[in-house]
Amino acid sequence: MIPEDLRYTAEHEWVAGDGTGTVRVGITHFAQDALGDIVYVQLPDAGTAVTAGDSLGEIESTKSVSEIYAPVSGTVAARNEALGDTPEVINTDPYGAGWLVEITPDDPTAVDGLLTAGAYRELTES
Repeated sequence: MIPEDLRYTAEHEWVAGDGTGTVRVGITHFAQDALGDIVYVQLPDAGTAVTAGDSLGEIESTKSVSEIYAPVSGTVAARNEALGDTPEVINTDPYGAGWLVEITPDDPTAVDGLLTAGAYRELTES
């Protein structure tokens, strides 16, 4: 359950897009499975500047509260407003309707520095 066309972080975020426009960000199937039933998501507003590696929000589950980290530096272009009413969609569709934010990267090549699907698979299997 690790799509080949995405890039990943060691903190279990995924990134869709090559960095030339906005990139879509979410958490991986591995992450949502470890969290359990997601009940609340706190995300930044559009226009918020984010820095790679820094927290950009939180996901609350029945088990714990976890930070969401920015995979690239840039500006939040959009957030998934639907998660306000239905955060559990992250559990059922983490790579689709469960996306979190879209970011316009400061550096379009930053996405190239993220983990490939193969490297992420190795990380989660070790």
